[in-house]
Amino acid sequence: MFQLHTQSIRPLTTAHLAQTMTLLSLTVDELRQQIDSELAANPALELVEERRCPTCKRILPDSGACPVCSSPNNLGQDEPLVFISPRDDFFSKEKSSEDEADYGADSFSTVVEDLPTYVLRQIAPDLEVADRRVAAHLLTHLDDDGLLDSNSIPELARYYHIPISRILEIQKLIQHADPIGVGSCSPNEAMLVQLDVLQDVSDIPPLAYSLIADGMSLLSRHQYAELAKKYHSTAAAVQDAFQFISENLNPYPARTHWGDVRQPAADTAEVYHHPDIIIGHINEDTSMPLVVEIIMPISGTLQINPMFRKAIKQVDESKKEEWKSDIERASLLVKCLQQRNHTMQRLLLEVVQRQKEAILIGDRHMVSLTRVELARQLDVHESTISRAVAKKTVQLPNKKIVPLASFFDRSLNVRTVLCDLIARENRPLSDAELVKMLAKEGFQVARRTVAKYRAMEGILPALLRHNPV
Repeated sequence: MFQLHTQSIRPLTTAHLAQTMTLLSLTVDELRQQIDSELAANPALELVEERRCPTCKRILPDSGACPVCSSPNNLGQDEPLVFISPRDDFFSKEKSSEDEADYGADSFSTVVEDLPTYVLRQIAPDLEVADRRVAAHLLTHLDDDGLLDSNSIPELARYYHIPISRILEIQKLIQHADPIGVGSCSPNEAMLVQLDVLQDVSDIPPLAYSLIADGMSLLSRHQYAELAKKYHSTAAAVQDAFQFISENLNPYPARTHWGDVRQPAADTAEVYHHPDIIIGHINEDTSMPLVVEIIMPISGTLQINPMFRKAIKQVDESKKEEWKSDIERASLLVKCLQQRNHTMQRLLLEVVQRQKEAILIGDRHMVSLTRVELARQLDVHESTISRAVAKKTVQLPNKKIVPLASFFDRSLNVRTVLCDLIARENRPLSDAELVKMLAKEGFQVARRTVAKYRAMEGILPALLRHNPV
């Protein structure tokens, strides 16, 4: 059972556990909505607007993070500093920083951010300046579903006088940004990209790829028996694959955060989530420890309304139970929020310590880390880690935004090195040759694994690759 790691450790009640797990799975924007809903529905709950630290409860100055929780006890320590930060601290800080020139004053606006801007902000650090214009061109030609017309790629190559292969490399980077699959040329291609990303963190039904590639027409009519015959399988296996596709894939990536897959996109501009975690350095000084801010969507303090608690003594007996229920619900929410924050702090401390080089240098330095391993390290259930990681995004020191789940991608470092090797090849290298070169880099992988990773990155086999001009 999930446990609260404080000075007195005791099992959580069923209600406490259930609500903590629910809150743990929410992004910062979803958490804000949940808190607003509770404040509107429960008169026993109130938000005190004074600025208090979410961790130590000290009253804060008008701006800036908590001077106690955001300051390391020992500046020489290599351990990252992890603390809960009110959302307003981050956004006011970002808008006044030197990065405003690069990202614009509205980059972290709490109002609206359209899809092209959101995706470009994620991939810009990985692109040359000239390629950013190409990426922006592609992104501004997305349809309402987040898909590209395949004819736009050769047209763009002619317009910019660059090889189609270069356009495809930029497209691949777009496809692997959030929402996964955006920039694909068809719903099927978008789902295949999503499958490639999922296969390292989930068991993919064997028929999923085949069904998406050339079986969707029959699948849409639920002709399981005919599909089973076509793929020499069983109707049950086809249904399992169909259920996986329905529950995990989205053929229309632009609708990931709003609307319904089966309905047209709304007329209003698309709203995207802000990062849930911010990683940087104290005062941008790279010699200082890393600072990890877990964004809390409120800057005030949630508490039980003292007037409500006092008034319950004078209320009619017929309403007393209802009022007690309101107080208990408010108390439970406050405790569960504290538990959520505590769990996120412990998780992020461990992840950032383990993945420090990947955060500072790049994906090729990613170390192997699984949810099961981290759960064992923190003495919690694996489902707790899964909920804490799900849907969360992290802003890295270079301002790139990545899914928190990417720190658990066991293949990411190998794929990054593989791409580097192929990018530097003087002649097309075979998969067998790439196996040997990866071994020299310290990665022991089989040839079929190289072929799989190459396919995931959209890289052609050696026979179909040509030397750069």
